[in-house]
Amino acid sequence: MIKVIVCGAYGRMGREVLKAVHNDQELKLVGAVDINSARVDVGDLIGTGKLDVLTNSDLNKVIETCKPDVMVDFTNPSSVMQNIRIALKKGVCTVVGTTGLTEENVNEVKALCEENKLGALIAPNFAIGAILMMKMAQEAAKYLPNVEIIELHHDQKLDAPSGTALRTAELITEVRGTRQQGHPNEFEKLAGARGGEYSGIRLHSVRLPGYVAHQEVIFGGLGQTLTIRHDSISRESFMPGVTLACKKVMSLSGLVFGLEHILD
Repeated sequence: MIKVIVCGAYGRMGREVLKAVHNDQELKLVGAVDINSARVDVGDLIGTGKLDVLTNSDLNKVIETCKPDVMVDFTNPSSVMQNIRIALKKGVCTVVGTTGLTEENVNEVKALCEENKLGALIAPNFAIGAILMMKMAQEAAKYLPNVEIIELHHDQKLDAPSGTALRTAELITEVRGTRQQGHPNEFEKLAGARGGEYSGIRLHSVRLPGYVAHQEVIFGGLGQTLTIRHDSISRESFMPGVTLACKKVMSLSGLVFGLEHILD
């Protein structure tokens, strides 16, 4: 039985992770951490009845008390790195779904994994369908290299563009390189109208209530377009990937970036 603690337990993703871990027969939920913790029973958060697992705001204390094997983090960009540092230095493997990490952050996590001889997994997206969308987009870019990405999320998401959009752009760039798109003399009448840019790929972010997590990758060719779209209509869509990561992370050597690398 793999013992798991969850950081960001009060958040919408955190609560889904708590449910998923609790319902998985190979995992055991032993702790929950949230900066806003009022020390409530996790069962009251997820509607299962008392589980005798209390939330706590002190990650150090939870690790020392619960002796977890794995920490799952769905917090925010301002706190995730400190959580990762604490966990890895205390011998706890990490599964990270928090987005907004910089390249410098990722390199630090990689160094911490090597230093402490532990595995960690960072994934921009844990939905299996989203992984397939990214793989299909990478394949399509070999034949239709002109592409733009539109990602749509709920209005409480802090970072833009999403980690999934950035990862998609990275994968496409691996097969088509940097490419000038559009008219060379195009100009924006309103700053940002053409979105952000990654290696010539334009990325557009929508933030509105009602959305969960959605992305479409639009390819343009001579007389045709191709759109590959993925929609997470519920946060439950991420949970099979999260629980799989909890089971696989202890056997990883160092840092793995992307859920696709642990799929059978």
